[in-house]
Amino acid sequence: MGAGTSVIAIVQAGGQGSRMDVLTRERAKPGLPFASAYRLVDFALSSLGNSGIVDVWLSVQYQAASLDPHVAGGRPWDLDRTRGGFRRVVPEEGAGGGVESGFSQGNADDLLRMRDEIERSGAEAVVVLSADHVFALDIAEVLEAHRESGADCTLVTAETSRSEARHNVVVHSDGGGRVSRVDVKPSSPATTTVATEIFVYRAESLVRALDSLRRELAHEADGDDSGLGDFGEHLLPWLLAHGDVRAFPLRRYWKDVGRPEAYLAAHRDVIAGRVDALDDPDRPVMTRSPDRAPGVVRAGAEVEDAIVGVACDVRGRVVRSVLGPGVVVRAGALVEDSVLFGDVVVEAGAEVRTCIVDDEVVIARGAVVGAAAPSNRPRDKDITLVGRQSRISRNAVVEAGARLEPGTRV
Repeated sequence: MGAGTSVIAIVQAGGQGSRMDVLTRERAKPGLPFASAYRLVDFALSSLGNSGIVDVWLSVQYQAASLDPHVAGGRPWDLDRTRGGFRRVVPEEGAGGGVESGFSQGNADDLLRMRDEIERSGAEAVVVLSADHVFALDIAEVLEAHRESGADCTLVTAETSRSEARHNVVVHSDGGGRVSRVDVKPSSPATTTVATEIFVYRAESLVRALDSLRRELAHEADGDDSGLGDFGEHLLPWLLAHGDVRAFPLRRYWKDVGRPEAYLAAHRDVIAGRVDALDDPDRPVMTRSPDRAPGVVRAGAEVEDAIVGVACDVRGRVVRSVLGPGVVVRAGALVEDSVLFGDVVVEAGAEVRTCIVDDEVVIARGAVVGAAAPSNRPRDKDITLVGRQSRISRNAVVEAGARLEPGTRV
């Protein structure tokens, strides 16, 4: 089994992404910018492209059209081909029997809705990835380990902090890599090994598990909801009880950036040079780059530990921050510990601290948005989120932790 025609990959772009709040009101979460030059979906698609996997399905449950201009039919990852290649999968009424039509209610339920297509593909292995994580991985190595072990499922694991493990599925395995138990978002994690939401399934084992769970959970089904939920609720426990599940440790950088504090922390990691996914010329993160002029840092500007994107014009002070394409920071303005998306304007005398600011926001003269975090590790409640095309008026104050809906006028 290798990264060829016997393998299909399913990139799960998920639902609304409610944890990112106002930033995902009008876009799919995998379309969020990262490190100025990329989108979150780029990391999964690039890992597949760099691993030689050419049959890739992108399952989008929310704001699918918001991703289309970027993914461009798979072109940036050489997936636009006559046979196989890129395929976008969206909710469809009448697409399957009973519970399989409509919107999915979790990533395992999403696989159930594609069950017939998976079986018809004739694939031996199914690679499943989340589209909102930052990582780099040679998936061909995982496929090879999966084949050699004969496992029904191989899940890629990563080491994280205990505080981060509480937001993930914690994995228990023996010295040989056989998984014995998983704990879903435990309040007190017994280990810091977590599932990265990157899996290789033996296709026939996955179909068998989905069929069995559909029968077992039929009494719990509610309308279009099969009851399968996310992979840690029923699918992984079923495979652990009836098959062989193995862990494949990812030794490189990995982070789930689906929460504001994790998203901001990952950008700090980029600035600090800890995100090795961006440093490998043999396995680049491929993307659809904007056709825009280079950024400019003007005389008198102060830029410290920052990323300045294309078409930026910086005259003020930028500290420990990431500026997306076309951001303007006027003389006398301050941007600190923040991530600004595309075409944001920060006028003279304005201050932006510990914020994530969406596209086309204007912050007028003298406005104060957010505040310095009380600790070196800002929590969600410390981070101010400003929705796209909002307008912050002259001398206005937006308190730390505020959530401004898209188009807000303050």
